[in-house]
Amino acid sequence: TLRKISKDQPENFEFTNESLEEAKNIIKKYPNGKQHSAVMSLLYIAQKQTDNWIPLSAIKYIGKFLKMPYLQVY
Repeated sequence: TLRKISKDQPENFEFTNESLEEAKNIIKKYPNGKQHSAVMSLLYIAQKQTDNWIPLSAIKYIGKFLKMPYLQVY
């Protein structure tokens, strides 16, 4: 089923220093032009950082981080 996005959303999201390092290490594993494939791993990092849920601001942040439209991340 399709779930609606929660109305209770944080305005901003950023990886912590630890999460940022983890994300960068994951992205290094992919060849040039294939970094979008890291999207699920980065969503998992965001989920760990936000107590097991992924706010819309995190989805948008990951989209910018991977230089891809956030709707593809969603």
